[in-house]
Amino acid sequence: MGNLGERIKGKAEEVYGDAKERLGDALDNEQMQAEGRATELKGEARQEAAKAAERLGGMADEAKGNLKQVAGDLLNNEQMQAEGAAEELKGEARRKANQ
Repeated sequence: MGNLGERIKGKAEEVYGDAKERLGDALDNEQMQAEGRATELKGEARQEAAKAAERLGGMADEAKGNLKQVAGDLLNNEQMQAEGAAEELKGEARRKANQ
């Protein structure tokens, strides 16, 4: 599941933490509020880490595609150029989807 799984776990922690914090507010329980807020922040951090890993992977795909495209240009290989361009676009999309 990888980074998607981490994002899902992070969102679940965030939602659980928010609910616990609100319950703590309703019960006037400061410890429960603090624990809920901590869990919520942990979930947000987990999601951000997963997005950062995906952005990094997208940047790597872009660079790899660019190199393949340049190699195709040098070798006059249209298929290699096209594959490189496609991989570069895939990496760009992956990076932008995780901003």
